[in-house]
Amino acid sequence: MAVIRWFFVILLLATGMAHGGAVEVREFSNPVLEQRYQSLTASLRCPKCQNQAINDSDSPISQDMRERVYAMLQDGRSDMEIRDHMVQRFGDYVLYNPRLEGRTYLLWGLPAVLVVAGAVLVMLLIRARRNASVRALSNEERHRLEALIKQEKGQ
Repeated sequence: MAVIRWFFVILLLATGMAHGGAVEVREFSNPVLEQRYQSLTASLRCPKCQNQAINDSDSPISQDMRERVYAMLQDGRSDMEIRDHMVQRFGDYVLYNPRLEGRTYLLWGLPAVLVVAGAVLVMLLIRARRNASVRALSNEERHRLEALIKQEKGQ
């Protein structure tokens, strides 16, 4: 029993060391401000890490971004002002959900266009198959069918 306990203690220590970075402690005056901080840091992407939010990243740039978000929240800035500041500083890449602008219409509209095009293609395929299955019998096929019917009736 003691061996198992020591195993788990060593395992916990090892995972703590493997995680590395220090835990950041931020103090907020109210829980709403803390929730806004969590939401903002989860919605901003680290410019250095590929597809990782700044609240999950240990990179120095993410730490700096978290500091800026915290300072701006303490200064009373709105979420939109903070996002705008981050976009000005780091570009549109920093947003997980890009804004609907002239240059992002294709990004937002392409999925809908592809769904509509797929539905039209499926309808055309169904219509083509239905028309192909309804075609008239040739003379040879009609004679063979009549012969089979007569043969069946004769027995």
